[in-house]
Amino acid sequence: MTAPGPLPGYLLCMPNAAPAPVVDALSKPTHRPSHGVATAFFLSHLAPLGAIWAGVRWQVVLTCVVLYVVRMWAITAGYHRYFAHRSYKTSRVFAFILAFVAQSSAQKGALWWAAHHRVHHKLSDQPGDVHSPVQNSFWYAHVGWLFADTEETRWDKIPDLAKYPELVWLNRYFLVPPIVLAVVVTALFGWSGLFIGFFLSTVLTWHGTFLVNSLTHVWGRQRFDSGDQSRNNALTALITLGEGWHNNHHHYQSSARNGFYWWEVDVTYYVLKLLSFFGVVWDLRPVPARVLAEGRRLDAARRAALVAESATSSLGAPVLNA
Repeated sequence: MTAPGPLPGYLLCMPNAAPAPVVDALSKPTHRPSHGVATAFFLSHLAPLGAIWAGVRWQVVLTCVVLYVVRMWAITAGYHRYFAHRSYKTSRVFAFILAFVAQSSAQKGALWWAAHHRVHHKLSDQPGDVHSPVQNSFWYAHVGWLFADTEETRWDKIPDLAKYPELVWLNRYFLVPPIVLAVVVTALFGWSGLFIGFFLSTVLTWHGTFLVNSLTHVWGRQRFDSGDQSRNNALTALITLGEGWHNNHHHYQSSARNGFYWWEVDVTYYVLKLLSFFGVVWDLRPVPARVLAEGRRLDAARRAALVAESATSSLGAPVLNA
């Protein structure tokens, strides 16, 4: 079946050429602790306890699961693979939808997220990478950096995105999506929906996302020499719908898929591929054949080294006489 072409028209197109940004000045991170963020973060973790009073129904548990999966996908496909890495193309309409749904997870604006992530790749596990467990502690890499000097959007890092006024508006009013979602869920399911459907799924989405910053830089396997401590972690890949293949991603950042091989589960990519059949997204950047061949060669060399090590250990084992 031939997929329909992209939606036409200026208002539906995300062109590559970059006119002047609609933002007047470039912002730099400020050096002050964010007490407001810390307070909101703490209270959001307490909010699910309200279910002790409100009760829990199966409908709100299902809502929690659905909102986790949908928003995690919007984060991985939108925040990360589209806005931060531009690994595929889509319309301005769908880009706005991606940003809105991802921002409903209360992880600030899409442009803030993209700029912040581009700095992470430039300085991965070096001084200046604010959520590196190599430069800081595991806990700081996981959540501590949120309360430091990370409030402002680095407009100088996203000139390709700063020209879209709808995204700039959404980035400025980044609390609109989560507030709208919280109101809708509460209207549908009451207080139980707010505490479990919204707050619990939001907190779980936060920590699932943060595992990529922390866990996948300390635990897992390094297939490629990426110049940092990024690792492939299958557990994190399942939790984040494919983001756990982090060493793959750091070795080749431009691909729309993080799971380079069929056995590396990457749900985010599967959904993007499905959407491409309907023309919702297009020009998904593949993993180059040379990168795939390099990975296979490194995997084969690793397996051969393990076999040789095992054989050497067997030969050196003492023989016990009966």
